[in-house]
Amino acid sequence: MEPLFPEDRFFVIAGPCVVEDDALNLTIARELSRIAGGIPGGLIFKASFDKANRSNRGAARGPGLERGLAALRKVKEETGLRVITDVHLPEHCAEAAVVADALQIPAFLCRQTDLLEAAGATGKAVNVKKGQWLHPEGMRGAVEKVRGERRGNEIAVTERGTFFGYGDLVVDMRSFQRMRAATSCPVIFDATHSVQKPGLGEGGASGGAREFIEPLAFAAVAAGANGVFIETHPDPGNAPSDGPNMLPLSEIESLLRRLVTVWETVRR
Repeated sequence: MEPLFPEDRFFVIAGPCVVEDDALNLTIARELSRIAGGIPGGLIFKASFDKANRSNRGAARGPGLERGLAALRKVKEETGLRVITDVHLPEHCAEAAVVADALQIPAFLCRQTDLLEAAGATGKAVNVKKGQWLHPEGMRGAVEKVRGERRGNEIAVTERGTFFGYGDLVVDMRSFQRMRAATSCPVIFDATHSVQKPGLGEGGASGGAREFIEPLAFAAVAAGANGVFIETHPDPGNAPSDGPNMLPLSEIESLLRRLVTVWETVRR
């Protein structure tokens, strides 16, 4: 089977922030499936069954493990796309791995040893997001925890920016080369969470500056990112989670086509 995180071809992780109803999930997945043929390294559908890190206590978190995995299974069956989902607890990993082709470790959990080891133990591909407080070389330990003694998993690491002030993330373009050298893994750029403004939106929800998704994604691919992560939605303003930093679904094909061109130009 083709790798999910190829080192020699540009690849994409995309989808809604959180699993919604089947109609919405499939609307996004079918559009991404249509686009996927133009992505040299393939496209992986992403949605979370639980958003355990919401800014507010009463914010929508998603359908939960059982219903969320059933929805992701339907996406796979209907579109043929491979899927990735976040895991927050060690006990989530084995059950999620029955459906998901890859597991994702959220940035704020990237040093949780039990979670990283449980994800690695499934044998599935694992994408570990870099914590907002970590320097690039700090991800070496996270990758080693996933690898354990097996060293058979596909592993990628994701840059999503670093906090230097109050509520704004800054992406250091040196991070892609440094993190790849430190971990020997493909490096992904999270183009949507890097423009997030946690807790600075309406009512204390997270805000965002989606107008910077495009220029940051271009810069990251030019700087050496192997792939990009983009959350997308047909109506971000009414999405249950992360709307202000999501890319409208109508804009994703154009952006991905241009990112492929940037990747191919830089590699030449």
